[in-house]
Amino acid sequence: MNNKTELIKELKKAMEFYREIGFEQIPVRKDALKEFLIKTPDIKKQGEEAPLSRVPEKSGAYASNKEKALKDLQQEIGSCRLCRLSKERKNIVFGEGNPDAELMFIGEGPGREEDLQARPFVGDAGKVLTSLIQKMGLKRSDVYIANIIKCRPPSNRDPEEDEMTTCMPFIEKQIDIIQPRIIIALGRISAHNLTGNKIPISKLRGKFVNYKGIPVMPTFHPAYLMRNPKDKWLTWEDAQKVIEKLKKEH
Repeated sequence: MNNKTELIKELKKAMEFYREIGFEQIPVRKDALKEFLIKTPDIKKQGEEAPLSRVPEKSGAYASNKEKALKDLQQEIGSCRLCRLSKERKNIVFGEGNPDAELMFIGEGPGREEDLQARPFVGDAGKVLTSLIQKMGLKRSDVYIANIIKCRPPSNRDPEEDEMTTCMPFIEKQIDIIQPRIIIALGRISAHNLTGNKIPISKLRGKFVNYKGIPVMPTFHPAYLMRNPKDKWLTWEDAQKVIEKLKKEH
């Protein structure tokens, strides 16, 4: 990037990509914008297909065919190269489950097994999550499971701020399509990004907070519970509050 004209051209390319998949804004910090633009390849030059028709933008506009809206979004994301995580990932982990789910689980990001299988929560932490879902009287096919970021960070490190900022519009769009009655935020990173509250997860968990009118229950990440099994009862306590709220609102 050697002059203002080239910078503007790259900015337009990035904006066009987001606009084509249904976003009106890129919520990115100024200090991350320059690096983002410098590292963003020309999507068209990578041989990707032209984006499909745009997904409707307003909440509730997807009710007639949520499954198609999710598939369209997944296809339009394509082999996303918008941040550095695309360099080492094997697969984008979009998310899976019931498009009409009343309950949505949102974690942090894919691990090794998830990266290999292109499915969320299929490794050891996934077994813990599946057990929790079943204990709640549900099946994985009843809920929708996704992550804040779609690509595995190297060595399973925490995702960096600019990576999350770049990827957040995708999970926001998934939530907008599914419109779950309740979201369970799994772990610190998910809870912080969805609630905007940066207090420790140990203090944030157990109380419903709001995300665009949807109640969010922050709780511990399944990977944390594997290291700290004594806290499983706290997560079950959080899950019971979710069950009770779902019953009351029926």
